Amino acid sequence: MKAMEHFGGILEKQLKRVETIKKAEEWIDYTKLKPIIIGVIGGDGIGPYITGEAQRVLEHLLKNEVAEGKVEFRVIEGCTIERRAEVMKPIPDDVLEEIKKCHVLLKGPTTTPKKGDPWPNIESANVAIRKELDLFANVRPVRVPSQGIDWIFFRENTEDVYALGPFGIEVTPDLAIDFKMITKPGSERIIRLAFEYAKKNNKTRVTAVTKANVVKTTDGLFLKTFYEIAKEYPGINADDWFIDIMTAKLVDTKRRTEFQVLVLPNLYGDILTDEAAEFQGGVGTAGSANIGKRYAMFEAIHGSAPRMVQEGRTQYADPSSVIRAGAMLLNHIGYVELGKKLEMALDICGQYEKKLVMTGRSTGATGRDFCNYILETIEDPNLENRWKEYQKVG
Repeated sequence: MKAMEHFGGILEKQLKRVETIKKAEEWIDYTKLKPIIIGVIGGDGIGPYITGEAQRVLEHLLKNEVAEGKVEFRVIEGCTIERRAEVMKPIPDDVLEEIKKCHVLLKGPTTTPKKGDPWPNIESANVAIRKELDLFANVRPVRVPSQGIDWIFFRENTEDVYALGPFGIEVTPDLAIDFKMITKPGSERIIRLAFEYAKKNNKTRVTAVTKANVVKTTDGLFLKTFYEIAKEYPGINADDWFIDIMTAKLVDTKRRTEFQVLVLPNLYGDILTDEAAEFQGGVGTAGSANIGKRYAMFEAIHGSAPRMVQEGRTQYADPSSVIRAGAMLLNHIGYVELGKKLEMALDICGQYEKKLVMTGRSTGATGRDFCNYILETIEDPNLENRWKEYQKVG
C-alpha cells in the first residue's frame, strides 16, 4: 500500500509537470539585457579551482563589456556538498535565490552522494538545477577534425531515470524499484531543438538513440515523437539506433564519421557523450551547455575528483572542460566571435600544438599554467590563420 501511495504521488507531480511544459514561456533575448549577469558556481573538489581559471579567461575576453556595464560576473557561494548536506537539499534556498538572479551560469562539478558515502542521500545538484530552471537541453559538441569527427549531442535533461532517481522505493528487502519517465512535450522540445540546429547549420542527418526494442513504453514514446517531428524537416535524414550498438559504432572508424546530430533521452545521453569525449581528449576537455528558454548553465562534464584534492593535486586539474563550456556560453549570449577565438585557442593548445600537457600530476602543467597558455594564444593576432593551418594538417 505504501508503495502504491508513493507511486501515486510521483504520478501526480509528473502530470502537473506536463501541463507546465505546455505553457512554457518564450526564449530570452540577450540583446535586450543590460547587464547580462553571469553567475559563477565553483562546486566541489577541483571545481572552484578550474572554474576560477575559466572565469579568468572569460573576464579577459569580456573586459570591455564588463567595463561598459554590458556584462556582470557574480560568484555564487554555498553550493558545496557540505552545505547541501547541512540543509538536506540539493540546492540551498539562498543559493537558488542567487542563481535565479542570473541569466547564465558557469558551473564547476558538484559531488553527488552515492550509496555507501558518508553523505546523506540528497539529489544531484546538477539534476536539481536543471529541473528548477527547466534546462531541458544538454548540448555537447565533440570535434576531432583529424579523425573526421564532428558530432553534436542533444541530450534531454529533465526526464528519464535521472529525474526520479532519488524517489525509488525499496518495497521489501528483496525488491527495489526505480522509475523512468518520458513525456511527449518534453521529448518534442529536445527533438525539435536538434532538428532546428541541423537546419540552421546545414546538417543533413539527425539520429535518435534509444532502447525502444526493450524499453517499449517510454523509449517508444520518445522514438515515435522523433519520427513525427522528422516529417516537418523533409530535407534532413532521420534515423535511429539502439544505445548498445551506438556505443560500438562510435568507435567504428568506417561508420562514426557519418553521424552528425544525435538526440537522446537523459541516461543514454550521459553515457554516450562521456564516451564521445574520449575522442577529443577525455571528459576533462569537454564542456556542455544546459539550455532552457529563460536560463542556461554551462559546465564541465566530469566529476569533482575528490581523490585529486585528497592527494594534494588540485593545482594540476585540467580547466579545459570548463573553459570550453565558457566558449559555449559566449556563443549563447551573442558574443560569437569571442567564442570562436576561445575555441580556436583551445584546439591549438589542447589538440594540436600542445606546448603544455596536462597529466593531472606534477609530471604535467598546472591548470594555471595551461590557462595562461590559452590566454597567450588568444592574444596572437595570427590566431585564425594558425588554427586553419592545423586544420590542413589534420
